[in-house]
Amino acid sequence: MMVKNAYMKLYFVLMIFSWKNYLYEAIDVSAKNSLVWGPGLDARVTLPARYFFVQSVDRGHKNVTESPGEDAFHVRISTSSSARVRAWVQKLDRHDGSFIVRYRMFESYPDLTIEILHEGKHVAKSPYTLQGGVYHETCFCPESNTEIWEKAMKCPLQIPQIMKDLAPFGNIHLKELAKEAVKRFGTNHALCHYSVINNKVYRKTYGQHVGFAMFMDNLLLSLARKVVLPDMEFFVNLGDWPLVKQNSKPIPILSWCGSDDTLDIVMPTYDLTESTLETMGRVSLDMLSVQSNTGPKWDDKISKALWRGRDSREERLNLVMLARKKPQLYDAALTNFFFFKYDESKYGPKAEHMSFFDFFKWKYQINIDGTVAAYRFPYLLAGDALVLKQQSPYYEHFYKDLQGWHHYIPFKRDLSDLEEKLKWAMANDEKAQQIAKAAQEYTRNNLLSEHVFCYHWILFKEYAKRQDTQPVTHPGMELIKQPDDSDSKCRCLKKVRDEL
Repeated sequence: MMVKNAYMKLYFVLMIFSWKNYLYEAIDVSAKNSLVWGPGLDARVTLPARYFFVQSVDRGHKNVTESPGEDAFHVRISTSSSARVRAWVQKLDRHDGSFIVRYRMFESYPDLTIEILHEGKHVAKSPYTLQGGVYHETCFCPESNTEIWEKAMKCPLQIPQIMKDLAPFGNIHLKELAKEAVKRFGTNHALCHYSVINNKVYRKTYGQHVGFAMFMDNLLLSLARKVVLPDMEFFVNLGDWPLVKQNSKPIPILSWCGSDDTLDIVMPTYDLTESTLETMGRVSLDMLSVQSNTGPKWDDKISKALWRGRDSREERLNLVMLARKKPQLYDAALTNFFFFKYDESKYGPKAEHMSFFDFFKWKYQINIDGTVAAYRFPYLLAGDALVLKQQSPYYEHFYKDLQGWHHYIPFKRDLSDLEEKLKWAMANDEKAQQIAKAAQEYTRNNLLSEHVFCYHWILFKEYAKRQDTQPVTHPGMELIKQPDDSDSKCRCLKKVRDEL
């Protein structure tokens, strides 16, 4: 009997395997018609992890809209200067007929050849040749011609949010700023004073909890390895809450989060920036990896609204209680208690940690503020789920681009209409899916690595224009050194200025 059961199990496994192969074989992918594009095919675009896209197209010139199988395409990277390329290559199946191919280099080369193959045939215009120097992330090889760098990165000429944030500061008086910022925010807040001189980064921190300066350090050092930064002095708020109230004397302070009642100059959050710098590095969640981990197909997702997180806002506690009353609509639980730890018996027990990628087993995602804006929002938008977002005075650098009912569904801050909005989504499934797709499309066009670098670059360039005096280093500032890259070959072919 046991032998018979074993044979039956083997039979079903083989049947499933054969059926999957049949489905993939039924997708008639054309190597010639398929499309390949992206910044990872341009030697001038140095990113921590370079990447490009492959779109499956059939013989009838129609885009394939489901996965042709993980092994539909094969990628080889080689160079004329070495027998092998020190690079980690990943293929990410987006399960919609397209793939992300990304590679993180650990050495620089004078050229690379990238071959993309389907069933032994070159795809699109493969092989692709990158020439003129292809540099890994820690190679110090900045482009001194900033226009060339901007063009290669496809940076926009202006970004409306940056121009709005800088509007109150026609002239930035650096000497006055250095005194006023420290006087107002240097004791009871976490603050960092930066000077960038000759593409070198110096800083001095103020306050007690200044560990988050490392995020800004890493961004500045990374950008300085790619392009020559303008000389500038600025202050970064290392805390959660924006600092400069609208009814106070305005001074330019850079923050990771803005609010309707403050004048802070908003940058991409430290979370989004760090995930950019550490793609294929220390982090597993980034704006590329989330695209290949979007859970089951839309119709197979759990038709409830999911939320997990810590107790950093009262509405989060209220949502947990709401979920207990209506478990048919919500799956909400706290994963950590800090702010309301004495109420754990009421709002607990703590739920086990859930992988962010598992969130997308659910069709609806609830986004509620934490201490400020919830920094998970861009990742939620990138997944294949409908996001319901709490109305909030807090915002990240890209929020003003978004439209309620087009990229997400808004609900009131006190959650009073959340159930109504969720039931609308459940009753209008096709429209809900369209909103989710619009959100995905926005993130793919606006929140990837090159967009994060471009945003910072344009902000620094516009800020530097407004300085009224030449930036200098100040007593107590320390030089933040570039990382040691002695175990890799940099081979910078550009003319780097002597003073760098």
